[in-house]
Amino acid sequence: QVQLVESGGGLVEPGGSLRLSCGASGTMLRFYGMGWYRQAPGKQRDLVAGISAAGSTKYADSVKGRFTISRDNANDVVNLLMNSLKPEDTAVYYCYRWPSLTTTWPWGQGTQVTVSS
Repeated sequence: QVQLVESGGGLVEPGGSLRLSCGASGTMLRFYGMGWYRQAPGKQRDLVAGISAAGSTKYADSVKGRFTISRDNANDVVNLLMNSLKPEDTAVYYCYRWPSLTTTWPWGQGTQVTVSS
């Protein structure tokens, strides 16, 4: 059974930075394209950034130039470095397969990111 575990969220002031990490049990993330998604209250879950198994990346327009997705294959984690955070970045952040969502993997619990002064 695959289990995804997100960590690194928290409360940060506007303009601040956070680094999120995604690990897994029951599989090896290094073999799959992975993405970071976020869901704000009352909104749908959207892709923030994706990275292929080979390292190609894709970003939502709203985070280009501020967020960086990366892989650490030695530790089998996928990271999301978030700089210049804005209040509108406040959401629960999840990692999951990308680009295909048609898998049997369950979603993890996510990690809350709150950007507020």
